[in-house]
Formats: sequence, structure tokens, C-alpha cells
Amino acid sequence: MRFHIIYVSSVSACLELDSYSPYYADTPFDVYVNGEPWLRAVNTNVFSLFDLTPDTEYSVSVGDFSLKLRTKGESMCLDVTELGAIGDGATDNTEVLQEAIDRCMSNGRITIPDGIYLTRPLTLKSDITLEIKEGAVLLGDTDEENYPRLPARKADPDDGEFDVMNSWEGEPYPCHQSLISAYGERNVSVVGRGIIDGNAHNSTWWQRPKGRETARPRLVFLNGCENIFFHGVTGRNSASWNFHPFFCRSVGFFDTAVYAPSDSPNTDGLNPESCCGVEIVGMRFCVGDDAVAIKSGKLYMGMKYKTPASRHTIRNCLMERAHGAVVLGSEMSGGVKELSVSQCRFVDTDRGLRIKTRRGRGKYAVIDGVEFSNVLMDNVKVPFVINMYYCWDPDGHDEIVWSKEPHPVDDTTPYLGAFTFRDMECRNCHWASGYFYGLPEQPIGSITIENVNFTFSDNATSGCPAMMDGIEPMSRIGLYFNQVKQVTLKNVCMRGQRGERYISENVGLLKDE
Repeated sequence: MRFHIIYVSSVSACLELDSYSPYYADTPFDVYVNGEPWLRAVNTNVFSLFDLTPDTEYSVSVGDFSLKLRTKGESMCLDVTELGAIGDGATDNTEVLQEAIDRCMSNGRITIPDGIYLTRPLTLKSDITLEIKEGAVLLGDTDEENYPRLPARKADPDDGEFDVMNSWEGEPYPCHQSLISAYGERNVSVVGRGIIDGNAHNSTWWQRPKGRETARPRLVFLNGCENIFFHGVTGRNSASWNFHPFFCRSVGFFDTAVYAPSDSPNTDGLNPESCCGVEIVGMRFCVGDDAVAIKSGKLYMGMKYKTPASRHTIRNCLMERAHGAVVLGSEMSGGVKELSVSQCRFVDTDRGLRIKTRRGRGKYAVIDGVEFSNVLMDNVKVPFVINMYYCWDPDGHDEIVWSKEPHPVDDTTPYLGAFTFRDMECRNCHWASGYFYGLPEQPIGSITIENVNFTFSDNATSGCPAMMDGIEPMSRIGLYFNQVKQVTLKNVCMRGQRGERYISENVGLLKDE
């Protein structure tokens, strides 16, 4: 089995099989390091090595294929227990942990060994590696008052400088400090098989999720950072979104996991917002909201900063439970471009690949040329949704949002261009195979569905495929298209639907090949 390196730190490495199968390997395999068995019966395309030695060359083999890698060098290593940290789950370790981060030399590593380390919010700095070893848990404090209230903006920004400090749902907004945060930092790695636990299930964060003057903290918030990488760690029980990179460049999430109860509010797994160059490879999600939601701000942020979400890759990921598996929007006023989603599995999610926007997102709210390929979905209620009437906003039920009459195309009108869905297996669908609804004044540009098989569950439930006013619950509906310029269906197979394979209204050209 051939494979390649996707990430190396001073003490870890992440590798990926050259396989086409979504997420899981075709057959289990063993991994040898320097001729010795290291991992047995691995069944995923992405696999990792931990507890490596810095600045050391290793030979890694799977079957008859091997390659060499060298771990990065480092200047020092600080064990937090040697500085006084106590992993008993009760001692407040905030000062010790923050001191270790602050004292660590450039290119150094802070290591957290086995234990449960209670902590208040921590702030990362540039040029360090934070190693959370297997068996180690960073456990968030449960007292809301121990999460400082941070302003929406810097107090005295220089002219022209980006001044947004914190945001909530696409707008500048004061927030409680996140459990882990970084502002303007570079070259940071968080690695290991340990856990970052927001402990929200034992706090009051989920009891009053909305209507706060200061928004709930994220588990991890990264603002204006560059070259930030998470490898192997698990995030869970966040007060709100789990991982939130914001206006960052070159961010990677490799072989990581995110977990939250199904009824936990707004616990999205990973929401990169107005970022450039995000790699999401080998991740596992089981959350209470969307798994991955790619965003670029609401109208003000898009019009002012014109910063799209760009050059994002989502590959070899498993979304086991979520509202949407991969979602674009609805806060996408800066646009989304150069997005690739491939080799993923979606299981028991409400929707699979989902794009949501509405009037009012703005003229820079452009999504175009997006391709989704080689995805396997099982028990996903609606595999594909594109909705330009998204109503889940404070003003989402206003007539300007729900009206099906043409409105003037102006500076507030979003644009959705070309979308391709290719080489997919969608088993046990429920409500519909796909639901696509554009604006009469700005129809969706084109939709191509190629080499896709749909089958419906014998126990299909009913529900509304899109969050929009005026839609009735449905069950076992085929592909629904409304206000689309061009639809191309190539080798699309469907079994178990009620009625025709597709319904088209206000479609300029439909080709069924």
C-alpha cells in the first residue's frame, strides 16, 4: 500500500494512504517503524505516529512500501508537572499552564502528560508546540465568571488595521474568552492523542445559549493566525463552536476528532471563517450542529473586508451525526472559492452537502466552481441542499427573505454559480435526494450531478429539507430544482422514491443523460 506524508511535528507524524475509498481503507493494515510493529490492523486511510523523538529519521512501512521521514528539531521541552501542574481534575492549573506557554523558548515544546488538568482560558503564543499526550485532558472550568469578557474590537486600532477581536455568527460581537485562544500568532502546533474538554455539560453555557450580551466562548478560537496545526487531539463539550479559525492563513486539522451531545446548542465541529488555506484531513465528527461550516461573515464583514473563504480541502473525513455534514454559509458574505470535498463518509446526518444563503448577504457573497466527489452517505435525510431563502436569522422571516417574487439585483444580492456532485453513493435517504432553490432575480448558475446513486430507506421519515419559510414536510422525493439556470444529470440512478426522479420548476435547461 502506497502512502504519503501530510504532516510532521517534532514528536508526531500524520500519513495518508493513496486510496480512493472514502475514509476507511479497503483492508486493514499494519504499520512498521524502523522494522518494528507500531500500529496493528489500522482501518482508516489516515493514520498517525506519536511519541516520536525530535530531529530523528524514521523508516515507515506498510506492506512492501516504505518511506523515510524526519521529525522537526526543537529547542527545549517543558513538562508541566515539573512546574507544579497537578492532573487530579480538581486543582486549578491555569497559572502553571500559562507560565509554561509563556516561558517556552521559540521552537520549544510544552508537554502535558497523563492526567486531568482543570484550567481557565489559556492563550497560545508563536513558535511553540503544545503536546497533549494520550490520557491527558485539559478540562475547562465550569464557572462562567472565570471566562473573561472580551470586546468585539480593539480599543485603538491603527488606521486601516483589521480591528475585529471577536465575533458571533458573522458579526463583530463581544465574547467570553475561549478555553484555548490565539491572536495574531504564527507557527503553532497542538499535537497528541489527548483531549481538550470544554466541560460545558457540567456548566450553565448550554442552559441559556441565546440572547447573551457576551457570546459563549469557543473551545478553540484563532484570530488572524498563520501556520497553525492540530494533529491527533480530540475536542469535546464546547460551550459553543468547537474550533473557530477566524481570518487565518494556512491552518491544518489532521486525524483529529470533535464530539458533543446531539442536543447541545450550536456545537459546530469546525467553522473556518474568512480563512485561506485550510486543510481538514482524517477528521471525525459527532456533534450537536453542523460538522464543518465554512463561513465568511455577514453583510458588514463581507462588504468591508472582502475576504472569502478560499483554498479549503476536506478529505477522508467521517461525519457520524450533525445537522449538516459539510455546510457553506449561511454567513458567507465574503464568498467561498476553491473548495474541494472528497473521500468522506456522512452517516446519520440531517443533510449532507449543504449551501445556505439569503437576500442580504451582499454582492461579494459569491460561491462558484465548487466540487464534491467520492462521498458515501448513509441514512442522511437529504444528501444535497442549496437554499437561497435561509430563514434562521433574527430577520429571517421578513418578506424580503421569503418572497418568491423577483427583487432588484443590488449590493445585497448573493450569487451561487456552478456546483458539481460526482461519484457518490447515497443510501437510505429520507426526505429527498436533493433540494435546490435559487432566487428568481439570481438563479443558481448550474448544477451537475454525475455518477450518483440514491436509494431511500424502507423506514423513511418526513421533514423539511431546507430551512426556509413556506416549505412543507416531504418524504421520498427525488431531486427538486427551482430557479436554476442549468441542470445536468449524468448516470444518476434512484430507487425507492415516490414519483419521478426529479421535479423541475423555473429551470432554464435540464439535460438528463
